[in-house]
Amino acid sequence: MKKIYFIRHAKAESFLEGVSDFERTLKKRGLKDIATIASYMALQGISPDIILSSCVMRAEQTALALAEKLDFEGKKYFLEELYYAPIQEILGIIMAQEQSCDSIFVIGHNPQLNELVNTLSSEHINKIPTAGVVALSFAIDSWSEIEDVKGELDFFIYPKQFRYYMPKQIRTTLSM
Repeated sequence: MKKIYFIRHAKAESFLEGVSDFERTLKKRGLKDIATIASYMALQGISPDIILSSCVMRAEQTALALAEKLDFEGKKYFLEELYYAPIQEILGIIMAQEQSCDSIFVIGHNPQLNELVNTLSSEHINKIPTAGVVALSFAIDSWSEIEDVKGELDFFIYPKQFRYYMPKQIRTTLSM
């Protein structure tokens, strides 16, 4: 069984004159949203074997903040392809991962991330919001088999779900 957690970067600053899209950083709300999502993931015992992230600043910040909150010290790769590449190229990157790796965080951008999720799953997600996480499980032994099967949706979470009701365990984890 292999798992992929598709994570859209957290909320970033708006476009500013003189600042390229690559340099846009996370807003305070984005950092808060990552803490909420990471707390949920920690309570579920979720930790990746590897993190594949876009090399764009807001995605890097998302990856590093998640890694810190989850005490993840494994390999992190920051790839330009996860910013602009067609989904087939991103899929190729996933398929090239080592067989011993069972769980991957893929941190990127819409529309590619959304399109990739909808290609790999029998479910349809209209839009992955910022800091949203779509978890898919695949009944495969090797990443090279991922094109041959549809992933099963384990969960789809995003920060706004926790704005009106945040389970006590998450509140407790956030206050630590």
